Formats: sequence, structure tokens, C-alpha cells
Amino acid sequence: MRFDLADLRLFLSVTESSSITQGANNVHVAPPSASERIRNMEHEIGTALLFRESRGVRPTPAGIALAHHARTILKQNEVMRGELSEYANGLRGRIRLLSNTAGLSEFLPDLLSDYLRTYQNIDLEIEERPSHEIIQAISRGAGDAGIVADIFPTGQLKSFPFVVDQLVLVVPAGHAFSELTGVEFSQALTQGFVGLMRDSALMDHLESHAARLSKSIRWRVRLGTLDAVCRLVEQGIGVAVVPERAAVRAKLNGNLVCIKLLDTWARRRLMICVRELDGLPKHARQLVDHILSKSEN
Repeated sequence: MRFDLADLRLFLSVTESSSITQGANNVHVAPPSASERIRNMEHEIGTALLFRESRGVRPTPAGIALAHHARTILKQNEVMRGELSEYANGLRGRIRLLSNTAGLSEFLPDLLSDYLRTYQNIDLEIEERPSHEIIQAISRGAGDAGIVADIFPTGQLKSFPFVVDQLVLVVPAGHAFSELTGVEFSQALTQGFVGLMRDSALMDHLESHAARLSKSIRWRVRLGTLDAVCRLVEQGIGVAVVPERAAVRAKLNGNLVCIKLLDTWARRRLMICVRELDGLPKHARQLVDHILSKSEN
């Protein structure tokens, strides 16, 4: 069998996204080309690697075995690149980092800038996911490191705290809640909400807590960024739950009121988690060390 690293990377991306189209897009391959490459892999092995279903794809037993070995091979390739980077200036490495919404939007941009300037030959692949999905992905080797909230158990993963993230309710000045210093999420659910798009980890998190209360969120509109969400709240379109840092930033330029969410899950410590520090490629270990060196705890 002769599979190159690009084939293995494509197959992992497809199985992790349960979609040939999405998996292909994630690794910058045209979907028709991805389908053909996977069929060629199946022909090479002599058996199907994917169950193709109306709502996507999932790996067959052979596909599960291939995915396991692909992760091992790709991980070892990154370890090799990290070690050789000391000797070869032009050798490039890649780190796959998974993050929840707060980590991605409020903390990582500043944390990563110094690292990327220092390590010009390292590229980062960052994907936003809910914390519980990140923990599962890192556990099975589908990423180098993850940024998650500490309200989710990380099992056998090694995890390290680096920053506190408080969720707040933002309302326009003059709103019925604007004089409150704190509010329960159940009370906030009486209002119409402005939120992020459906693929946002934070919105999934809020909807899961609404469901636990046997309630639902009435979304008035969903936008692409936290800054855009705050601008519409300021204009009286609805209320929103956002990380406190985003609210403070928007409040400097707008007419917003920030109200602390009193629910215990609304105050989270963000953790960076890995399977094993010693098993990381050198450049991934350097990234983890860099993030922890900027810890606010």
C-alpha cells in the first residue's frame, strides 16, 4: 500500500468532519478530487473505508484502523520536523490547535502573535469547537493541543490553567435589566437574543444550558463576530451572552451595560490540554510553553 501524507491528512479530515466536502475544504482539496482520492485508497486496500450515508460519512472498521495509523504517522512526522528544524532553516512544521469560542476570539490572537513572529517556519491550523468535543478530539490524537473550559472533565489528558473567562449578559442602556448587578441565565431567557452563527462553540454551550432548564433561546439574529453582536445589542435588537473581555471592549465605544451571569458555569477557567507533553512535537511543546508563560493566573 502506498499512501502519501496528503492522502492520510485528507482521510483524517473527512472522518473527523463526517463529510467529504467539509473534510476536503479543511485541507484545501476540491471535493471531487477528494472523493476520487479516497476511492483510490479503497481500491488500493481492497475494501471500503467509509460508509456513505445521506447525512454524511462515517468510517468502516477498516477506516477506523486506517485513521488510527494515520494519526500515528502524521504525529511522528511532526515530531521529526520539530527535531530537524534545529538543523534546517527551511523545514516547515504545522500545529493543530482546537479552541472554544472565548479562547479563539478573546485570548489566542494576542497570545499567538509573538510565537508566530518568533517561529517563522511554523504554521498553525486552528479550529473552533465546543470544549467537550475538543477533549474527545485531543484524547484520540486528532489535534496537538486544545483550549477548553474547566467545567468539563478532561479525563486522562494533561491540562494546565492559563486564564479566567467570565461570561456576562450585555443589554442596551435603559433596558429593564440595566440596573442589575447580576442575573440568572433563566431570567435572561425571557428576552430575545443576538448571537453568533450556528457553528459557534459558545452558542452550542448556551443552547445546551437552556435545554437543561427545559427552555429554548429565541434568536433574533445571528452574526459572525462578537463585536457585531455587541453593536446590535447596543441598538436595542436584543440581549447577548459574551465573554467579559469582549463586552468591556465593546462598552468602550458603545452604549452597553454588562451584567454578571450568576450561574456557576458562567465563570470558567480556560485550560490548555494535551495528551502528553513529552509526546508533542518540539514546536507544539514550544507553543504550549509560550501560552502558559503568558498565564494570567
